[in-house]
Amino acid sequence: MAAVTTGRVFGKAPAGASVRVSSPEYGIRRGIPVNASGRYEVTWLPIGVYTVEVVDGGQPVAKHPSVQVFVDRGSRVDFDCAPGQCPEMAAR
Repeated sequence: MAAVTTGRVFGKAPAGASVRVSSPEYGIRRGIPVNASGRYEVTWLPIGVYTVEVVDGGQPVAKHPSVQVFVDRGSRVDFDCAPGQCPEMAAR
């Protein structure tokens, strides 16, 4: 049996936007659309620290830096804003 060395990030975000998960350490940058119910999930992420952003119109509009991904577990990251109403955070 191989050991599991990945985790996932999931949560809620504005429907119609995308969520981007990135890690300079691993050179990972994955984007996934948010479904009509406002949910997303990014799986098979190596354990480590990630930045999770809402992307709307190609631009990051809100982010959670330093999200820890643990082995065989999910890290919940919610963005509590309506479509088109996330605060601009790209410069932070």
